[in-house]
Amino acid sequence: MNLVKSKQLLTFLSSILLTSTWTLTHAGQNCSELLNKTFPKLQDDTPVNLCQYVGNVVLVVNTASFCGFTKQYGGLQKIHKKYKDKGLVILGFPSNDFNQEPGSNKEIADFCESTYGVKFPMFANSSVKGVGANSLFKTLAQKSEEPIWNFHKYLIDKNGTFHRSFSPFTSPTSKRMKAEIEKLLAVDKNNQSS
Repeated sequence: MNLVKSKQLLTFLSSILLTSTWTLTHAGQNCSELLNKTFPKLQDDTPVNLCQYVGNVVLVVNTASFCGFTKQYGGLQKIHKKYKDKGLVILGFPSNDFNQEPGSNKEIADFCESTYGVKFPMFANSSVKGVGANSLFKTLAQKSEEPIWNFHKYLIDKNGTFHRSFSPFTSPTSKRMKAEIEKLLAVDKNNQSS
């Protein structure tokens, strides 16, 4: 390879490196500490970085298949369908912390899809409370409280900032829940939301 081609190749590779570094640096600046986490998808363990949801209102829920609140999957799917095109993202985190989610990731995924038609993102079974809690739920516990039971809900604004939590006793389709979601959806990103 002659000197001119070597310099051109070096310039090209340098520009790719600089562009990649700039993109990674600036993409990270737009992601909140709360959402700057990666988790495996429930269906296939593909890693998903939650930063992709900045700019959306996010509802985080710890779930279980064998709980008195399991029917809330239906309500979650209902509000997912109603608000997804307006900017709501629901993130489901199955957990056996309350001994009501003993199945494998495949069994949980099959149950959610066949029983409730769940289409919102679900993540691999993980702990959501105590020292073993996954990093998102550790941060949420610091901002609010640990889940008191399955189907505890955390609402996060478009900037990736914790807004408030709801106990399992609050239905996802309740007037209270929908009012909070609609309030956050109406706020422009980077404006105060609470």
